[in-house]
This record gives sequence, C-alpha cells and structure tokens, in this order.
Amino acid sequence: MQLRENVGLTQEALATALGVTDHTVRNWEKGRAEPKLTIKQMKALCQALRCNLSDLPDSFSPIN
Repeated sequence: MQLRENVGLTQEALATALGVTDHTVRNWEKGRAEPKLTIKQMKALCQALRCNLSDLPDSFSPIN
C-alpha cells in the first residue's frame, strides 16, 4: 500500500494497470489474499509503482 500511495495511485488505478479488480487489490493490501501475477503483470506492477522487483515486499500482510 505504501508504494502505491507514494506514487499517488488509487487502488482502482493500480487494478486497471494490472488487469484485476480494485477488490482484488484491496484484498492484497489487507492481507486477505496473496497476489498470483503473471510476469507481464509483475512488470506492469513495477512500472506503475516506479520500483524494481526487489523493492516489492516479500509478503503481503495487514498493517497494524
């Protein structure tokens, strides 16, 4: 969520960039589901978040 917010993207905008629903992105950010992305989607994610693969978290979990 922090990376997304740092670049000013909404959940809806990120979902559109990845070809998933905003509900899916919300579930990832709340730790309800783990992303299962294709390589193409991973590239799109890194491009949208303006980061490298190594900048992404190793797991998604709710922020306390």
